[in-house]
Amino acid sequence: MLRACILGTGFAVPDSVLSNSDLEKMVDTSDDWILSRTGISFRRIADQKTAASDLAYLAACSALENAGIKPQQLDMIIVATMTPDMPMPATACLLQHRLNASKAAAFDLNAACTGFIYSLAVAEHFLLSSHYKYILVVGADVLSRVVDYTDRNTCVIFGDGAGAVVLGKDDGEHGILATYLAADGEGSDLLKIPAGGSRYPASAETVARRMHYIQMQGSEIFKFAVRIIPQCAERVLERAGLGIEDVDYLLLHQANIRIIQAAAKKMNIPWENVLVNIDNYGNISAGSIPLILAEAVSENRFKKGDLLLLIGFGAGLTMGAALVRWSR
Repeated sequence: MLRACILGTGFAVPDSVLSNSDLEKMVDTSDDWILSRTGISFRRIADQKTAASDLAYLAACSALENAGIKPQQLDMIIVATMTPDMPMPATACLLQHRLNASKAAAFDLNAACTGFIYSLAVAEHFLLSSHYKYILVVGADVLSRVVDYTDRNTCVIFGDGAGAVVLGKDDGEHGILATYLAADGEGSDLLKIPAGGSRYPASAETVARRMHYIQMQGSEIFKFAVRIIPQCAERVLERAGLGIEDVDYLLLHQANIRIIQAAAKKMNIPWENVLVNIDNYGNISAGSIPLILAEAVSENRFKKGDLLLLIGFGAGLTMGAALVRWSR
């Protein structure tokens, strides 16, 4: 059976580190408070000259080198982001130009923190046609641009970074076995950036009311995530004809350590099989899952044939999962 297959991975994060101690000087918080509630000690913050496309470019170059694929061989570029360089053109088009990937179609996809999973599923369907051979999927977000550093409930959570994968085709047992995507728009008010679009265009009033920053009802998002993660796992495993006991590694969106712990416990997945890097990077939205995947690859964590369960969840509310049989 023909499958979409991950040929290479890469990631990029800014050099600048924002620690919990740094945040103690900015808002009413403490290292113990942040660590106990989120599991985060550090997050990477881009300088003012670095945009999403810059991090996407570095991650993409790393993934292409890892895959042994030249940019000119790419047929498509998908960038998952909620913090594009600008409303238009697409960040993917900026990336295409910088890579000199002149043959590739390019577009952005915004499903917030689930963006990489959505993009992976979209890329898979294109690859299963006869017209596409190599697709680059990048998750990149510069959340420090939309974080309110006077709000201690959100500013401690988010960071900046990007991860990328190069996808090709495999006619064996490896690659993407199944994907599952869903959404619950009823919860769209729980996590949002209200202004900057056609509903509330930028104005002196929206700026004064801090409407261009992330607003989150954290307890409701926590309950949503812990509830839907096992559901996503069940759906995608059912589509592949497999069970949770077959999973070798769980790669969850790195939103909150307590969510990760609660979900792993609900699914009876041993903690040693759960990949976690939230301590060092915080929540980087669409960049979260591809970054932890690429980091694990760089550490030689996987062996050929391992079954990886990737699950994302985020604003929208969106959710999704991908089941990958590792091929390298």
